[in-house]
Amino acid sequence: MADLFDSTSPTDTFPGLPEEVLTVWHRHSRLHAAIAIHSTVRGPALGGTRIRVYPDLDSAVREACNLAEAMSLKNAVAGLPFGGGKAVLIGDPGTIKTPELLEDYAGVLNTLQGRYITAADVGSTQADMDALRDHTTFVAGTSISRGGSGDPSPMTAFGVLCAMEAGSEQIWGTRELAGRHVAVSGLGKVGSELVRLLLGQGCRVSAADSSDQAIERARAAGPVEVVAADQIHQVDCDAFAPCALGGALNDRTVGELGCRLVAGAANNQLSAPPVAEALAARGIVYVPDFVANAGGVINIAHEYLGYDERQARAHVREIFTTTATILHRSGEQSMTPLAAAMELARERLAGNA
Repeated sequence: MADLFDSTSPTDTFPGLPEEVLTVWHRHSRLHAAIAIHSTVRGPALGGTRIRVYPDLDSAVREACNLAEAMSLKNAVAGLPFGGGKAVLIGDPGTIKTPELLEDYAGVLNTLQGRYITAADVGSTQADMDALRDHTTFVAGTSISRGGSGDPSPMTAFGVLCAMEAGSEQIWGTRELAGRHVAVSGLGKVGSELVRLLLGQGCRVSAADSSDQAIERARAAGPVEVVAADQIHQVDCDAFAPCALGGALNDRTVGELGCRLVAGAANNQLSAPPVAEALAARGIVYVPDFVANAGGVINIAHEYLGYDERQARAHVREIFTTTATILHRSGEQSMTPLAAAMELARERLAGNA
């Protein structure tokens, strides 16, 4: 099947201690990939396929392991019957995605026999998932025409809104967001949908994106105050929603925040775990990203299990309750929300919650 198909034992070099790491090389299609299955304790590992250029295989394996662990935490906190996994395909997504490569990748998924189920991620698209679906059943996030649930971005944005409502209740004693000022960084599919939802809630919205087209799309939804991308975190507001690249919260930017609440859709918002302590020291309530942005994976999980939009939306709405539980535990036990979320995730991975 493959010119090289290795099952690699993880070492301390690759954090996260996944159950299994596979590296794959196909000579003819040029498929070069690393797949990390972090945990199958709660069920098959579910996580996206990331396609990007890496300097070397070790870098790709490291990212796969880190992202797979994050998916285990996200799926556990969301109460999904899935573990966490991630695949990274090495190369420029604009050039390597040939039909032959996708067919070979589907063959790898089949070889794993359902231990790993994939969906779209950075560098991959719903069209790619549709192409994989021609050759494997171990894929979700396909288009409606192919029996899937369509774009999960609206559910992701809805989940962020629910997390924001829980944060509001913790800080201001009410989940109502009407009249609150929210600054949104990043106006991609999720960020722009979040802006639309916030405007519908009666919020004042400031927003930033490096794309003029994205800004114009956001403005079409209603009155949006445009802020420079490198200054959006400094806006004097009630809530800040990072919805762009990871690492937006670091030692410098935390000191410049002008908000009481952080809840957004971006992955890996903290540049390092200690930043959670810095946020707490400033009295800023932080909803961990893997809690707030779980709406998309919840929707995809429901698709794989048999899609009912009402049930999926009801499950995404539970992000409010999960966030409230984490913030309550954070206050009661004098720990950061990140520590409280990690504790809840580990309890659920251990089958104790």
